[in-house]
Amino acid sequence: QFRHVQQLTYSLIEWRSQILSGTLPKDELAELKKKVTAKIDYGNRILGLDLVVRDDNGNILDPDETSTISLFKAHETASKRIDERIQEEKSLQQSLDLRGQPIFNSTHTYSLYVNFKNFVCNIGEDAELLMSLYDPDLSKFI
Repeated sequence: QFRHVQQLTYSLIEWRSQILSGTLPKDELAELKKKVTAKIDYGNRILGLDLVVRDDNGNILDPDETSTISLFKAHETASKRIDERIQEEKSLQQSLDLRGQPIFNSTHTYSLYVNFKNFVCNIGEDAELLMSLYDPDLSKFI
């Protein structure tokens, strides 16, 4: 795994120098940016780190400006794309590896981040605050 991450890092360093050179045309720069963010997300997954949710251009989605369901859908799409890439790598490694032992361990992690900034209620009034999780597969709230 160390060698694999080392190769990823070398690729990122090389691409960084291409970006900083300022000689790439705009369309190649955009394509390289997508390639870099995909490689970073892939590296984070194989290291067991958190997944950063991005838009189609590779920019990080702002949770203050994006709806929760949109964030969830973008997270699932990105997670599936990375899992497919890892499966491709696994099948390639298994065909090259005589022992047939898998190299990567793909585990799914889930987290819930709630940023509750303000709740106003007048004294003497009854108030309830309800938060619930939505399951898109079953199309209902948990």
